[in-house]
Amino acid sequence: MSTVEFCQIALRKHIAPRSIGSVKERITYAARQLGWSATRTKDVWYADPRISINGDELHEIEQEAGVYYGREEARELDREIENATALLVAMQAGSPRTLAHALIQAARILAGAGA
Repeated sequence: MSTVEFCQIALRKHIAPRSIGSVKERITYAARQLGWSATRTKDVWYADPRISINGDELHEIEQEAGVYYGREEARELDREIENATALLVAMQAGSPRTLAHALIQAARILAGAGA
């Protein structure tokens, strides 16, 4: 997950949830909460590929949302490790065909996790 994607999710789920109202109202609310311009908040809301998030902005979002980027990355990696472990356990109990399938799946998971 990129920093922009993390910030987009934090804005939508934690800072300006659906209970606030329409998307426009949510963006306006998030902009006020963060002290950002409506345009900047909208760019992050829609994860505009032309933007980048600087350290101060990431810190502001983490503080406001109560969710931390590094911790989310660690949780995601933990989930991938659990999936790989489950495949290896299944591999030990199965046939050679299952072994090959489990190894291929484990390689795909590790490649997707950036390992």
